Amino acid sequence: MAAKKHKFKTETQKLLDLVIHSLYSHPDIFLREIISNASDACDRLRLQMLSDKSLKNEKSDFKIKIIRDEKSNTLTISDNGLGMNEEELLNNLGTIARSGTKNFLESLKQKKDNPEQIELIGQFGVGFYSSFMVSSRVIVETRKAGEEESFRWESDGSGSFTIDKIDKKTRGTDIIIHLKDEFKKYLEDYEIKSIVKKYSDYIEYPVLMDVEKYIPKKDDEKEPKKEIEEETLNSQKAIWTRSPKEVKEDEYKEFYKQLTHDYTDHYAKIHYRVEGVTEYTALLFIPAKAPFDLMFAAEKFKGIHLYVKRIFIMDDAEALMPRYLRFVKGVLDSSDLPLNVSREILQQDKLLAKIKTNLVKKVLDTLAQKKEKDKDKYLDFFKELGGILKEGLASDFENQKKIMELLLFESTSTKPGEYVSLDEYVKNMPSDQKEIYYITGESRAEVENSPHLEAFNKKKFEVLYLTDSIDELISQHMNEYEGKKIKSVLKGDLDLSSTEEEKESNKKALSEKQDSFKGLLELIQKKLDENVKEVRLSNRLVSSPACLVTDEFGMSSSMERLMKSMNQNVPKTKRIFELNPDHSIIKLLNELYVKDRKKTDDYIVLLYNQALIAEGGKLDNPDKFSGIFSNVMEENIKTLIK
Repeated sequence: MAAKKHKFKTETQKLLDLVIHSLYSHPDIFLREIISNASDACDRLRLQMLSDKSLKNEKSDFKIKIIRDEKSNTLTISDNGLGMNEEELLNNLGTIARSGTKNFLESLKQKKDNPEQIELIGQFGVGFYSSFMVSSRVIVETRKAGEEESFRWESDGSGSFTIDKIDKKTRGTDIIIHLKDEFKKYLEDYEIKSIVKKYSDYIEYPVLMDVEKYIPKKDDEKEPKKEIEEETLNSQKAIWTRSPKEVKEDEYKEFYKQLTHDYTDHYAKIHYRVEGVTEYTALLFIPAKAPFDLMFAAEKFKGIHLYVKRIFIMDDAEALMPRYLRFVKGVLDSSDLPLNVSREILQQDKLLAKIKTNLVKKVLDTLAQKKEKDKDKYLDFFKELGGILKEGLASDFENQKKIMELLLFESTSTKPGEYVSLDEYVKNMPSDQKEIYYITGESRAEVENSPHLEAFNKKKFEVLYLTDSIDELISQHMNEYEGKKIKSVLKGDLDLSSTEEEKESNKKALSEKQDSFKGLLELIQKKLDENVKEVRLSNRLVSSPACLVTDEFGMSSSMERLMKSMNQNVPKTKRIFELNPDHSIIKLLNELYVKDRKKTDDYIVLLYNQALIAEGGKLDNPDKFSGIFSNVMEENIKTLIK
């Protein structure tokens, strides 16, 4: 019987060109797609055998086999699933984007057989055509279970195909791919094994292939013998599909290390299944140590491996986890996650957003439970990954409160290496303390001796040390916690008064002193006008003569340094220069101003640069400062030895 020639239905050539050249990002995908279709065929037959009595004698030894033929340059993927008849070949492979699986689901719906519980992969009808990316010709030989006739479908992808009757002895489908010369690598053991391991390792049916193996030679043999052995390429062990009660902790540890290549055990795991309108299973791991590549500024990060019915889709699923949780590793396997035709790009729809919201909540809640249960172990985790977690304050406003609950800080009340949470801070606040205070800097050693802390230490108000490199950025998003405003000790006016009466009294006293120092303040303002926005008396200093303060909404000096280190153009920020009116140096300088204001210039420069050094800043003119400092030392030494 002569083969029947047919034209593809739809604007085939344009659509086929799209599939071959644009739809898939890498040619490896073709093998994933064909194996997925084979798995579907086995699923469909298994389900029909439950209700169709005519299929009761069909064997249920489902399998998928890959056959290589280097002489003919062909790769065959064979399954013993449902198979197709002539009409189905014509409909399913003759019309791009028409799917037998999708039609099968629709027929089940009409029969009211509860299709929601059925997991089939290929619902879009284009995966098969990915084989044309690597082939010059594709042949499909198939026989439907329960039927006698078998058929061959053949096409070179140029716009037409033929269907012919053949004599196929067994049910199922063989897809024979004639590889182009540049894709001969897909006949190699390693290449096939690695693709199956990556994409199809967890599908339910065994993926088999004949491999050549050496038998160790005996003493009387010159060369080792070779034999062909059928090998199963996939593990079929999708640990996440099992109930958490059935999985041992050692199995979780083994899977985590296999998934992440981390040599240490995970810190926490999250394993749960969601059923209903949205169905998926998630197995997530929170590492104990920061992954070595965590800080690389890549556009995409690899955290959550996305599977659909145990078929690997992608491992850069940023759509499932925000960047500040990029240390979370694991698997999400969805039964009904909507994908576009490529299966590689997720649709940005409400369902996906809902899954992401749920995953984030689970991770944050788990961390909160761990922190509550064992703070010491949580501290070890936080030292490793707390800096990344903090990024969420600037991006995840919905969960900002939860993230803040997870943060830990060193403070003026803790020893080095000890940390306090915001809950503990608020609980320990004196009754007359109204706000939460913090100071930013590059290290504890730098900030704990800052003159800005003097008034707080005197009042025994705890101040948090924010010394991570990211703290300057995220502190702008820490505005309030448990009804308490969060305020930097380096910015704006300071009022530590316990009562309104004390506040008014302090304000009046400072105003009176302001009048006494008015002339000196004006002179200093004139002298430092290029660098200083305002000169005023301070109520935050106790033992230091002066300090520099930033406006309430201005850029702090450490933020300025951070921005410059990132090669950002930062306009020069004029700071507020505060003087301690009760300090002996300021009092003597005021007396010198009254007697001989010309002699105050050098001391003003020294005072300003001392304040700049105290906050870790860089001197504007080190040579000038050094010269003035040397002259003042010389004059004082001469005075002492007279």
